[in-house]
Amino acid sequence: MKKTVSLLLLISILSLLLLTSCANSKETVTEVKDPVYKRGEVVSLNVYNWGEYISDGSEGIYDTNKEFVKYFNENLSEKYGGITVEVNYSTYPTNEDMYSKLKNGASSYDVIIPSDYMIERLISEGMLLRFDVEKDIENFHYIIDSFKKPYYDPDGAYSVPYTYGMLGIIYNKTLVDPLDIDEEHELSWGLMWNEKYSGNILQFNNPRDAFATAMYWKGLDVNSTEAEVWDEALELLKEQKQLLQGYVSDEIFNKMCGESAAIAPYFVGDFLTMVDKQPNLDFFFPREGVNYFVDAMCIPISTKHPSIAKEYINFMLSPEAAIANAEYLGYASPHSYVVNDEDYIAYMEDFGYEGPNGETAYDLLYNNDPATVNERYNALFSNDDIKDPACYRNFTPEIQSRVNTLWEELKISGSTELWVHITSIGIVVGVVALAVYTTYVKKKRSRFYRERDKASRSAK
Repeated sequence: MKKTVSLLLLISILSLLLLTSCANSKETVTEVKDPVYKRGEVVSLNVYNWGEYISDGSEGIYDTNKEFVKYFNENLSEKYGGITVEVNYSTYPTNEDMYSKLKNGASSYDVIIPSDYMIERLISEGMLLRFDVEKDIENFHYIIDSFKKPYYDPDGAYSVPYTYGMLGIIYNKTLVDPLDIDEEHELSWGLMWNEKYSGNILQFNNPRDAFATAMYWKGLDVNSTEAEVWDEALELLKEQKQLLQGYVSDEIFNKMCGESAAIAPYFVGDFLTMVDKQPNLDFFFPREGVNYFVDAMCIPISTKHPSIAKEYINFMLSPEAAIANAEYLGYASPHSYVVNDEDYIAYMEDFGYEGPNGETAYDLLYNNDPATVNERYNALFSNDDIKDPACYRNFTPEIQSRVNTLWEELKISGSTELWVHITSIGIVVGVVALAVYTTYVKKKRSRFYRERDKASRSAK
């Protein structure tokens, strides 16, 4: 018995050491080796990014991926033994979709561009490659100092900033009553709960941003670790659901530009992309507080081409590519060359947007300090440990699970009655069909027997 216990204890200790070793090795991986390339080989670099999030060559504009391929094949081919590259580019609608795809390991990606809180999560789970950003990315010197070593990557060893911005409300000036967004109403998130616009309101189709709209509105902590806080936000979203036209991701562009919806929460950069096509749209930062975010370029630990991935990130920071992407996205850039480039400034000032006080697109992006916009919200949650409480933080596993569960509950809420009706109708139809069939069979059998008896009597 003692021998068995000792053996079990030994196995347990060895298992624990093995798990600890695996966990530690996963967290401290700093190198993924490149494969041995063959001269003439065509290498596919897998880039996974948000939809509509790179200058794509449409309508004759700069094609970032095409230009990278050209640059690499003309200038870096021999450095990698005479290979050529192609970019296999795919998109995702939310951070959570990207995470799921990366987590299940079904696909391998070389470059991804997640948001701050998701980067924090990926780092904590050992899913990103650690590298010397300043040494490996020559153009990193263009990044503004305040964006280096951010809270989600305090060592500055896993990510390179790509864009940043803030959340707000996009609305159609011809469909929304000016009295609902005047000084008295103080530009509030409450607009999204206004019954006057029932059927004309859109909501994010992802839990983090959708819950945030309710939490900012009611002064709830968007990074709370208390289940009750998330339950309270859920009730607000359930109340809102009956007013919604739908939950959207990239579909928001067609809906708002096509004027088939009046109100939607989204990001200022996307608004500028939309207003360029639909001048009836306008935008405001709700006074209760908004999300301030940074999206950054990272290399997953599953990369097959780490060195070429770094070349891609470095190219994205080249002045020409950085300006082209900033102009296409409409988001603010953490790139010093972009921010100070006279042609870029002129482009943004002549963008076609003019705010109520004469603000230009450049003003909207760069002259709205997140600390000022979030002054009321920060007063509720700022402390020595949290500098920007309006920024999303990585959830604990317990809260992540809770939020996912609540999101599923929200999506199916209000649908029960519909399914009950459908089921009831199905049952009624089935009962009626059975009754008709039974009656038919009975009549048929009765007729058969009558004819049989008649024939029998005739024979006698």
